[in-house]
Amino acid sequence: MSVSSERVVVVGGGVIGAACAYYLRQAGREVVLIDQGAFGRGCSHGNCGYVCPSHVLPLAGPGALWNTFKALLAHNSPLKVRWRLDPAMWRWFWQFARKCNGRDMLRAGHALQTMLVSSRGLYDELLKTTLTDVEWESLGLLFVFRTQHAMDHYAETDRLLRNEFHLAAKRYDGQALLDLEPALKPGSAGAWHYQTDGHLRPDKLMLAWRRVLESQGVEIREQCELRDIVADRQVARQLITTHGEIPFDQVVIATGAWTPQLNRLLQRPIAIQPGKGYSLTMPRPAVCPKYSMIFEEHRVAITPLASTYRIGSTMEFAGYDTSLNPDRLRLLRESAAIYLREPHAEPILESWYGWRPMTPDSLPFIGRVPAFDNVFLAAGHGMLGVSMSPATGRLVAELVAGQTPHIDPAPYAVGRL
Repeated sequence: MSVSSERVVVVGGGVIGAACAYYLRQAGREVVLIDQGAFGRGCSHGNCGYVCPSHVLPLAGPGALWNTFKALLAHNSPLKVRWRLDPAMWRWFWQFARKCNGRDMLRAGHALQTMLVSSRGLYDELLKTTLTDVEWESLGLLFVFRTQHAMDHYAETDRLLRNEFHLAAKRYDGQALLDLEPALKPGSAGAWHYQTDGHLRPDKLMLAWRRVLESQGVEIREQCELRDIVADRQVARQLITTHGEIPFDQVVIATGAWTPQLNRLLQRPIAIQPGKGYSLTMPRPAVCPKYSMIFEEHRVAITPLASTYRIGSTMEFAGYDTSLNPDRLRLLRESAAIYLREPHAEPILESWYGWRPMTPDSLPFIGRVPAFDNVFLAAGHGMLGVSMSPATGRLVAELVAGQTPHIDPAPYAVGRL
């Protein structure tokens, strides 16, 4: 690996920051990674660990506004919004509403698919030799439906995914689903199986990233909070942090849901809202699912890891609230019990929440920040940070180095909203 004299500072020690640091180092840059907390302990720690090329459709689409409204009125809804006097939040929902149409949905879907397919291929390479001991499993993902109405309704989505995105799922009805996955209770209408997908254990992924980065000479500074960016006109020169000044040639901001708190430094509002997700981690139950699965009607996900078992999901727009809401955790347990013969086990090893960086159009912001010539942003990956991280890291490294990007960066431009 040839080493350049240019130094790049990556701000953010989550899965996106780690991937950016890796590919920048592969490009020969000297890399320093800083995080205001501990490396890998944010939203990258306790999520469901899906690598899911199946998730090409954005949240905003035809009917999404009405479905959101119904969900907010429903008891024990997986979606919860804590309304407050926050102009940024109201602006975000207005931008989301504008994207709830077929044209924007397909445009965003193709951009998501490009990123997801690229990442899936890169994971195939990384998991062979670089990212080891992450409990990778590639059996696919089941979208499970309890009612026949919901199962048949999803058939319309399946047709769209097949025709528009060439993304096919295998359908299992009734007893065929139980034969495939005996951990499910009798009575579910069926499921759609996306064999493209896989899962891993995200905290072990972050440990693997740390081993790789440190072995390649990336300096990781924890408890190092960014306070200011010192610039000469459009050229940023150094970061002011709680650990002192850090000079650089380029900087990459990969701060996830925290990014809007840097609006002043970036000299523009970043349309990201923290979408709070929850998970429960426990030992594997005696009757443990073989497949990872999503219960679409309840928006709850199951990940049967090799060493543990995780129930996760729900979405709570509550700002930067740090409380662990027991009602949301109870909702995870109750929803899993509807579908599974043994939905949970004791003891609970970890009750967790994380803030997903949600954008109105479900696309991340990747590219140069307009106010600066040498400041780049890589944030806003929503619920797909693990899935899209390798392609994001590679694309960021290509943009920083002035190389021809392997995918078109235009759909992810920082100034698009």
